[in-house]
Parts: sequence; C-alpha cells; structure tokens
Amino acid sequence: MREGIHIKDMVVMLLSFSKIGTFTIGGGLAMLPLMEREFVEVRGWVTQEEIVDIFAVAQSLPGVIAINTSLCIGYKVGGIAGAIAAALGMIIPSFFCILAIAVFFINMQNNTMIQKAFTGVRAGVTALILLAAIKLGRTILRNPPAWILGALAFLALVVFNINAIPVIFACGLAGLVMGIIKIKTGKP
Repeated sequence: MREGIHIKDMVVMLLSFSKIGTFTIGGGLAMLPLMEREFVEVRGWVTQEEIVDIFAVAQSLPGVIAINTSLCIGYKVGGIAGAIAAALGMIIPSFFCILAIAVFFINMQNNTMIQKAFTGVRAGVTALILLAAIKLGRTILRNPPAWILGALAFLALVVFNINAIPVIFACGLAGLVMGIIKIKTGKP
C-alpha cells in the first residue's frame, strides 16, 4: 500500500465503487458521470483533467470501461491494493446482479410490465450517456484543434461508419503530432 493508505481507506474505496457498480444500469458509459461526481467532486481522489485522461485510456484499452477506470483510479489513490479494492468494488455487485437476473429473468422476460420498465430504463441510460458526453466535451474541447479533431472523429464514426479502433489510434497519433509541433515551435 502507498504511504498513508490504510485498510479503512481501501474499504471506503471498495464501498464507493460498489455503490456505483450496484446502482448504475446501462454499463460503463452510463457510469462515467457518476464516477466523475464521486471521485472528482465528492472524494477529490482525482482532478477533472485526470478523470478525462483516465476515461480516454480506459475506453482505449481492451476490456470493460468500468473495470479499466476502477483499476486506474484505484491504483492512483492506493497503489496495487487500491486497484484491487476498486476493481472488486466494481465486480462484486455486477456478479450478484447477473446471478439474480439469470435466476429470475428467464421466468419474467415475456412480462409486459418488465419490458416497459426496461424501455424507461434505456431512456434514462441514454440521458446519462449524453450527460457524460457533454461534461467530457467541456473539458476536452477547449481549443480549435480539439474541436476539429472531435468533429473529424465524429464524421468518421457516424457518417463514414469507420470502426472506432482506427479512429482512436488516428486521433492519438494526431494529438502526438500536434504536441511535437508545439514543442518544436516553442508554443506552450
């Protein structure tokens, strides 16, 4: 454990991630605004800029964005023990939810009221994803090159139906090239 990090801190981390893992329906993207609020605004474990970077890295890596994000935040706050506590906090509620769904959903999947409830849940999740996009956009899109790159990525994904993987790599390469140009020209 990192210096100053105690078992109590790991329990707080496990419970914080468990709360998000338990009460977020809709997957990793729906969790992003809740994670941002909990870990930036409430807990102060990471800054706004750090959470944006963590989300970008977590989404770019193979695997589930929620687990990748929990590992990054947990490691930053508490080293390996923090990463384990955060990941377990994210995994345990999902495991039991999936187990419960497997047991009960088979008998209720054709129930009209259940189907209507899921229609409402999907609408709410869509709003959460839109909120995440707006908050991330405010942090990321601060200059003309970022806007241009964002617009080009959007066009590539939506209009030209290009797979997200090459778009992410191309945007990363473009960001690297812009950074090198700034360093070579001496611009901050």
